[in-house]
Amino acid sequence: MTSLYTKELEVAQLAVQRAARLTKRVFHEKAKGTVSKDDKSPVTIGDFGAQALIIAALQHHFPGDEIVAEEEAAQLREDKALREQIWELVSTTKLDDVVAERFLGGAIESEEAMLELIDKGGSQGGGRGRIWAIDPIDGTKGFLRGGQYAVCLGLMVDGDVKVGVLGCPNLPVDDAAPLTADIGSNATDEGRGVIFSAVVGQGATSRPLGTGALAEGKNISMKPITEMSSATFCESVESGHSNQSDSARIAEKLNITNPSVRMDSQAKYGSIARGAGDIYLRLPTSKTYQEKIWDHAAGDLIVREAGGQVTDTTGSRLDFSKGRTLAANKGVVAAPAAVHGQVIKVVQEVLGL
Repeated sequence: MTSLYTKELEVAQLAVQRAARLTKRVFHEKAKGTVSKDDKSPVTIGDFGAQALIIAALQHHFPGDEIVAEEEAAQLREDKALREQIWELVSTTKLDDVVAERFLGGAIESEEAMLELIDKGGSQGGGRGRIWAIDPIDGTKGFLRGGQYAVCLGLMVDGDVKVGVLGCPNLPVDDAAPLTADIGSNATDEGRGVIFSAVVGQGATSRPLGTGALAEGKNISMKPITEMSSATFCESVESGHSNQSDSARIAEKLNITNPSVRMDSQAKYGSIARGAGDIYLRLPTSKTYQEKIWDHAAGDLIVREAGGQVTDTTGSRLDFSKGRTLAANKGVVAAPAAVHGQVIKVVQEVLGL
């Protein structure tokens, strides 16, 4: 008997692998030395292009599924130069393996078809039915500096994440490679590129990010923390994304002496899932900010399937059934299940919850 979500997993992994290939082309051809996300920036080009390729694969296999994604095509319909740049990349990016490329449905037929696909990401989400969440380039500043970013895809069924895939082109392939302070920039050399994936109830895996058929995967799990003082925690590079002074106080109270590793994107979830880091804190910076579901769906499942627990700062599981945002949650705390309660207790002490 084939296990649940086998086809969804294969489609998601190959779709992410193909989209990641496009993002790497954008970086090498257009992004080096740029720092902004203006309308014609490499990030914009990569976002639209990767989203089109992923939605094309999903539509080929699951035309009835809803899709929640960040971009819409109105801007491209008005901007011919931008549209043509994106179409040139989308129409020429494919997997090297003929069977894998055919499995995804092959090339998008036309520029207009590309625009229509991009616009299929407008679902409002919610707690009913099958809904895919896409973040084509998560970690825009990391992408521009040659640091960490992720191509993210998750499938939710009735508000519960069932399949999660993260393509992290600039993380080391080696699951045992420790996190270093410089992982946040200039990390585009050889030996890098990994796909993390998980299906609910079936564990989590990592495999090298390739350009053709899927490479062999291996199971990953979080590292048991025997001494909290030796733990490593990850947080966002941007202080606007997470309250770094609160994080420092939490680390101090937990007797964690290692400096935090700051990197962009859901690469943090993948890193702790395979034991390269231990704890991921994303602490609220404002009372009104709501996290987007596409920034967390895949990573949340991958960490939980690797033996971790992921909650908000109150200890509640992340609730993906509320629409396009995690409207019911504040912040994110991810840690090995055995110590998650201890971490949450200190988080709440520091935040005064």
